[in-house]
Amino acid sequence: MTKRVAIYAGSFDPLTNGHLDVLKGALAVADEIIVAIGIQPGKTPVFSFEERVALIEAVAKSEMPEAENRLRVQAFKGLLVDAAREHGASIMIRGLRDGTDLDYEMQMAGMNETMAPDLQTVFIPASPSVRTITATLVRQIAAMGGEIGSFVPKVVAPALAAKFKS
Repeated sequence: MTKRVAIYAGSFDPLTNGHLDVLKGALAVADEIIVAIGIQPGKTPVFSFEERVALIEAVAKSEMPEAENRLRVQAFKGLLVDAAREHGASIMIRGLRDGTDLDYEMQMAGMNETMAPDLQTVFIPASPSVRTITATLVRQIAAMGGEIGSFVPKVVAPALAAKFKS
């Protein structure tokens, strides 16, 4: 049987409980998941690429040790379809929080299918308890000294708080 490789892309700045929820769902669909961190020139992330890799690996180890060896973290620039092909993925995982996400992701899936008909987009709906979480809001709350523990995995909270400590 052919190994099913999926790519799950995002900035993961920081990895949130919403990302983790979708990642756990993706593990039910694929044998291996490439967590693809998008590198965008002109954007200055809170965490460096290396820090995001370390946090994702630490979360995998602490939150889902049985799946740790099924995850690879990679950087990518440019089109996700190109990154998927480069890493041997046949599935692109996209998380959905609400109807707005669905509208946008359906457009992206259609464009991606035109560019790469051999790649299948799979939507993973976020669990109700994490649907409101966005990395942008988490960063804003952390920057203002707010409590972010219920929005991010345990190992991420202190790392993010340290970034905004004055």
